[in-house]
Amino acid sequence: MIKIRFIFFILVFCSARSIAQTYLQPPLNIENTYKKATRTLSGKPGKNYWQNTADYNITINFEPTTRTLTGTVSIDYTNNSPDTLKQLWFKLYPNFYKRGVMRNYKMDAVDGGDGVQIKKMTINNTDQNAENINIEGTNMSVNIAPLLAQQKLHVDISYSYVLNRTSHVRTGQIDSGSYFIAYFFPRIAVYDDIDGWNKYPYLGTEEFYNDFCHFNAQITVPGNYQVWATGDLKNASEVYNDKIVKLIAQAEKTDSVTHIVTEADLAAGNITTKNKLNTWKFEADNVTDFVFATSDHYLWYAASPVVDSLTGRRTRVDAVFNQVHKDYYEVINYARKTVWFMSYSFPKWPFPYQHETVVDGLDQMEYPMMVNDNPLEKAEDGIELTDHEVFHTMFPFYMGINETKYGWMDEGWATVGEWTITHLIDPKIIDNYAIADYENDAGKEDDVPIITLSPQLSGVSYLTNSYPKPGLGYLYLRDMLGDALFTKALHNYIEQWHGKHPMPYDFFNCINTGAGTNLNWFWKNWFIDRGTPDQAISKVTARTKKEFVVTITNVGTKMVPVDLTVYYKDGTTKVIHKDVSCWKNGNRAIAIEVIAEKPIDKLILGGVYDVDVNKSDNVYVFK
Repeated sequence: MIKIRFIFFILVFCSARSIAQTYLQPPLNIENTYKKATRTLSGKPGKNYWQNTADYNITINFEPTTRTLTGTVSIDYTNNSPDTLKQLWFKLYPNFYKRGVMRNYKMDAVDGGDGVQIKKMTINNTDQNAENINIEGTNMSVNIAPLLAQQKLHVDISYSYVLNRTSHVRTGQIDSGSYFIAYFFPRIAVYDDIDGWNKYPYLGTEEFYNDFCHFNAQITVPGNYQVWATGDLKNASEVYNDKIVKLIAQAEKTDSVTHIVTEADLAAGNITTKNKLNTWKFEADNVTDFVFATSDHYLWYAASPVVDSLTGRRTRVDAVFNQVHKDYYEVINYARKTVWFMSYSFPKWPFPYQHETVVDGLDQMEYPMMVNDNPLEKAEDGIELTDHEVFHTMFPFYMGINETKYGWMDEGWATVGEWTITHLIDPKIIDNYAIADYENDAGKEDDVPIITLSPQLSGVSYLTNSYPKPGLGYLYLRDMLGDALFTKALHNYIEQWHGKHPMPYDFFNCINTGAGTNLNWFWKNWFIDRGTPDQAISKVTARTKKEFVVTITNVGTKMVPVDLTVYYKDGTTKVIHKDVSCWKNGNRAIAIEVIAEKPIDKLILGGVYDVDVNKSDNVYVFK
């Protein structure tokens, strides 16, 4: 089993008694949250913590032939902040495909369009004229009559846009008759205690930051199409025939796989109710987004593992897919095992939502209760992709992370979750995703600290800072604390911040508090400072014929665990392990005693997850 240590950089103001401990200076906007008592140095939300929310009622019609989506969204927005708001900022994510907007992804010319067309907007039943609506890329702002603290307002928007056919970036047409539709409605941007309005434009790389809201959605599509979405389907008997309704109910009560929609059902054309159009009604509460997928030819497999042994609660796990993609017949097993392992092995937290649907799409992307994953030929790739995207349920969705600024706060967790759960699903697989990328880049100019904001990154630095570097940090933390204490500290973070918006220092402080120890030295070294991971076997000294002292030197400045493998001449091996705290005191070298129980051939320093930029000095051969 892969050992994982979750640790991160924690900010703690030094008292007179802790002046000798590592001090992490927060940025001013973070420091101000402590002064305002919205956040605390213990990691808990402060007594004045707040976050805004909204109720969304969405009614849309999607026409597959033209890919035209028309709809209305009604929003009841609550200003829980202490501030008077004089503007509303909205996100129009489909404008990523609008001609002329900034983006950092290439787009096929065929997908360049007019973006979101706002047909009508009213605020508190007052029409908004075009001069009051300012649209710049994926941002839209509107001046409003002052919205006081603890007050509400109502917004109605009628709009339309054409879904992209190619250039599939997290949303769009999958094939002729299948579509994954995300970010499809105007939503009010986050207004928080750190930055105020979230004004970052969506350029294609950085991901999303949305408030926890309530959603009711009515989605009208042609009668032969099925729809899967965030939340609960409220009118199954109105859109499915009786056989399918019964199979859905059956699937929600058993661990084994239920074939809800089969090849025979598709051939018979007897799945949905026989109407020209069907309207599918969904409801989701306390989630950060709402997405849906629709197809006229997808199979549907489902199973419902028990995710909470105390209550017996189950989560229905779905795989919906094109029958020509033979690898997808196993995705249901990867997904249900992932949900089970998340609940009982890592992070050992009952899966928080009532369903999780993996859709056969063109991406590798997560959404609340939904995943859009492309088919893959190799089973190990399918396992790694499925568990990575499903793991995102905890981070960022259950935890409300600001992915736009802090991509590493969710991608790093999904990476360490992938490394861990892949090995649990198939012990033969040792997943080392993106570690080689980090080793190739570590210590170079573009190898910047993990704490660097995601919008300031590009290229390999965005990859390594988001995925392997924080993943390794969490792994080393778990190794150092031990599974029990690590889990206790991680659960403290989850308990304090699920359904809220944690930022890096909240995470660091929660782990410090939960672990009962100041880990700032680790946060600073691994998450805040520049540095290079580089260890060496610098000396081997013989005490006797069978006793040796091996000196391991930290040539670089990053702290990495020590794994020294002793290779015996009879072909057997033994690993001597020291966790990352062996470097805690700033020492540059440690001595390891090796007893030659039998003749030794060689020593090799390093393991799969021990990054090292120069491995030429990691081998010692006995002569």
